[in-house]
Amino acid sequence: MKQSIATKQQTEIALRGKKVLVVGLAKTGISTARFLKHQGASVTATDILPASRIKGIDALHNTDVEIETGRHSLKHFLNADLIVVSPGISPDIEPLREARGKGIEIISEIELAFNFIEEPILAIAGTNGKTTTTTLIGKVLGDAGKRVFVGGNIGLPLIEYVMADKKADYLVAEVSSFQLEGIRRFRPHIAILLNITEDHLDRYASFDEYIVAKLRLFENMDKGDFAIINIDDPTIKSRISNLESQISILPFSSSTALKQGIYYKNGRIIYAVEGVEECYATGNFKLKGIHNMENIMAAIVAARICGVSKDKILKSIEEFNGLPHRMEFVKEINGVAYYNDSKGTNIGALQKSLVGMNSPVILIAGGKDKGGDYRVLKDLIRKKVKLLILLGEAKNKMKDALGDCTETRLVESLSEAVTVAAKRAAAGDVVLLSPACSSFDMFKNYEERGELFRREVMGVEGRG
Repeated sequence: MKQSIATKQQTEIALRGKKVLVVGLAKTGISTARFLKHQGASVTATDILPASRIKGIDALHNTDVEIETGRHSLKHFLNADLIVVSPGISPDIEPLREARGKGIEIISEIELAFNFIEEPILAIAGTNGKTTTTTLIGKVLGDAGKRVFVGGNIGLPLIEYVMADKKADYLVAEVSSFQLEGIRRFRPHIAILLNITEDHLDRYASFDEYIVAKLRLFENMDKGDFAIINIDDPTIKSRISNLESQISILPFSSSTALKQGIYYKNGRIIYAVEGVEECYATGNFKLKGIHNMENIMAAIVAARICGVSKDKILKSIEEFNGLPHRMEFVKEINGVAYYNDSKGTNIGALQKSLVGMNSPVILIAGGKDKGGDYRVLKDLIRKKVKLLILLGEAKNKMKDALGDCTETRLVESLSEAVTVAAKRAAAGDVVLLSPACSSFDMFKNYEERGELFRREVMGVEGRG
């Protein structure tokens, strides 16, 4: 799965002297602009935000990159030979639509980077669990002595790997639907699709459009490549039949014993692939919950494809503490356990979190609505949640959808939500922050929201 050196050299030559527009100047856009300038392109970079709000923009000063901030001038889009779009930019903004109509090539940063990468890529996609799975695979391969780059939609953009002198045996990349919108040739050697549930419907015209973007992960894969998929996910299961003759499919399941694949049963993970059967006891795993068992199963299959032994895989998984803001245990106070799942920014994430709960739940949810249908949560809310505390822009919409399922309170702040939860909680209960919404109505990002939740929980005892 290596590109030829000739292909790489041809790409470098093709960029020299080209007029390239980079749209969006977050971390990915800044790295992309620097790389393109180094390749001899004539680079313009544009962002709708003012320069004062763009972190790291100083890295482009003294680089001869033309910088536009505070607007997107149509002339830059129509004068470009190539446009590279950062993940946060909607493909439907007017300047991109006009450039597309003129036939100007528009790609994402991962597509640009792929043209300069010769090493095998492990790409992890899905609505939920991408970052945990990506980080875990990186740890397992690294612990086994492999040289690994971990990045993509988390950490460093792929283009940073291209610019680095140090090369890896494997690139482990989280990829988002936004990044996959702009691919042409991008081809992972191992592609993992964890799940597809409603998300980003404030960006996509329909759920089906979002599904199509996710499934682009597989479109350039061929013989010798591997797809690791969640066969329990009905959307994935209904869409992958045409892949079976094209690439090797290795399914995982948390509900069904598989003859070929990996599955979870009675506290054990069973790996059964090409006549090899291995058992992974999960008792010492720090990651808990069915959703994390799914992430772990995907990581095990990927590591086995890369030649890592069972013993090394098991040791790495048992050492892995998980990531902040993802079903993170914060503290137990007077017999009440507090969990921070601020990264649960969509309905599917909240579903997974509630399914894993065996205690009565006081749920704190709400934020900026992303266009999903909260009514799919009704049965889980009735069964699991004794008090639903709602905040943010979406609180009234969520109350209309779920308020008849359990006792419901509307609050004005996260601080008030934690105070209400602490007063109502009894020993044996769980207080769970799992918003099912983005954070941008009240916070800079989900990290800021999760950190405030932690601080508020730590102050519960002090407030009596």
